[in-house]
Amino acid sequence: MTLDRAVLMFAGFVVLLGLALGYFVHPGFLLLSAFAGVNMMQAAVTGFCPAAMVFKACGIKQGAAF
Repeated sequence: MTLDRAVLMFAGFVVLLGLALGYFVHPGFLLLSAFAGVNMMQAAVTGFCPAAMVFKACGIKQGAAF
């Protein structure tokens, strides 16, 4: 798995987790999905992605975007 795919997989997981927790536990958890969306837009504009830095430090090989 490349860094790009790992970041996309993690972002999708966070969005779905926020939606599930918001539906089953408390609507405040929907903010987790909003945070993930804002972080994805920020990464697209600036090229800075904290998740990519963590995955790179874990030894995942680089992809085309990060």
